[in-house]
Amino acid sequence: MGIRGLILQNRSCRRFEQNQRIPRKLLRQWIDLARLSPSASNLQPLKYVISSDAQTNAKIFSTLSWAGYLTDWPGPAEGERPAAYIVILADKNIKFPIDCDHGIAAQSILLGAVESGYRGCIIGSVKRPELKRHLQLPDSLEILLVLALGKCKEKVVLEAVDSDGDIRYWRDERGVHHVPKRGLDEIIVKEY
Repeated sequence: MGIRGLILQNRSCRRFEQNQRIPRKLLRQWIDLARLSPSASNLQPLKYVISSDAQTNAKIFSTLSWAGYLTDWPGPAEGERPAAYIVILADKNIKFPIDCDHGIAAQSILLGAVESGYRGCIIGSVKRPELKRHLQLPDSLEILLVLALGKCKEKVVLEAVDSDGDIRYWRDERGVHHVPKRGLDEIIVKEY
């Protein structure tokens, strides 16, 4: 699968096959992709926490908010929760705040996951102080993002933004997750 195929498959998955474990070797390989990705000024300030442990996963899950546009959905039910998490951290002794490194790293990790048959969701809505306590992180490490990972248990489809311009994702009566995307001509401001 080429890069376009990987990106098209890389949809935010929010319901997983919770009992389908992800081998630790794969989680480490995906972080290695992030390690090898570009870093602003090549400072490489990112660090990571990996969890595929059920008890730790439950603690991480309790600190996350899921799918802001789905206001009547509290997040994945037991059995549909992520099999693993990667928490992306900033080492404040190297650089803080972080420019764009964590976005590049998250995309690299998720493309690696898709290539391996898994999916994920980037979560920025995190109760950071609570998660920091659960993970027993020192003050020098700041939580930037949490990546929820696993075998996807839902269908996610892309569609064009309607004429009303509404970009909010939604689920239909069959549970299919719809993600509106703006058209290419709408986002290119000028071509020279």
